[in-house]
Amino acid sequence: MRVVALVPGGIGDQILLFPTLDDLKLYYPNAQIDVVVEPRSKAAYRVSKSVNEVLTFDYKDRNSLADWGNLVGMIRDREYDVAIAVGQSWLVGLMLWLTGIPTRIGYQGKGAVFLTKTIPFKPSQYLPELYHDLLQLLNIQSPCPELAVNVPKPDLEWAQNEQKRLGINETGYVLIYPGSSPSSQIYAVKNWRQIIQDFQQKQPDLPVVIVKEPEDEQIVRSLLETCHHLKVTSPDNIGKLAAFVGGASLMLTTDRVALPLSVAVQTYTIGLFGATDPAQLLPTSEKFLAIKSPTGKLADISPTVVLDKIWGS
Repeated sequence: MRVVALVPGGIGDQILLFPTLDDLKLYYPNAQIDVVVEPRSKAAYRVSKSVNEVLTFDYKDRNSLADWGNLVGMIRDREYDVAIAVGQSWLVGLMLWLTGIPTRIGYQGKGAVFLTKTIPFKPSQYLPELYHDLLQLLNIQSPCPELAVNVPKPDLEWAQNEQKRLGINETGYVLIYPGSSPSSQIYAVKNWRQIIQDFQQKQPDLPVVIVKEPEDEQIVRSLLETCHHLKVTSPDNIGKLAAFVGGASLMLTTDRVALPLSVAVQTYTIGLFGATDPAQLLPTSEKFLAIKSPTGKLADISPTVVLDKIWGS
């Protein structure tokens, strides 16, 4: 069986689909499973154990009819038996209909008229379970498995060496992923500073490490100026980040890519949420705690609330 899943969204959205892809592979071990994702999200599949080929298409771009035609041709040439539409889109539904794939599954709503089988879309559901429900349309009735990633051995080795370089391989560490991308809400430097300094005062023997992505240069520089003994790591791929998150004693992050990774590697996590509903991204577990902004703005979460959650836990 040849299956293609069309998955718009960022790296985090791809990771949340992994339980669905893994279960599909479990039931059909000889299946060829491909995905069509935005170019920015291709990197997620470095830590997937179930996907054979990653194709790219910029769903958000102002695509011409020729662009959509090229996608139709690319998919048609691969002669898939099953197509899974993870999003809700008239254009994606129409495109799948034009490919002639015999089984086209997805959610009720936009574009459903072009699909052969659909289920209701439940936006408040935990997203891995929402995606996994699609497998019911392929007669797979098992419960959704836990989120998991497959970290390559070189990335695990990098994380071990990085812990040694930072001098934290024997002490454990608290990991902070600040998330300062312009496309997302930002938690202020002063708030992170207060949290880090309080942690260093109460737990001086447990190092605090901050993850620096290319867009985090300014926030990390500001924190280094005022938070003594703060350590910095810069993993350059999703596998290295997953491996380093897996070694942490506690993870503090906003609702970005590090959050589903932290869930997948079972690290104790406190997630800070602005407008996003935490129930969509965090499973019910004592390991994963959410702090939701009372205003829907990440900046309005008080550092005192975060610290109360840390020490209360």
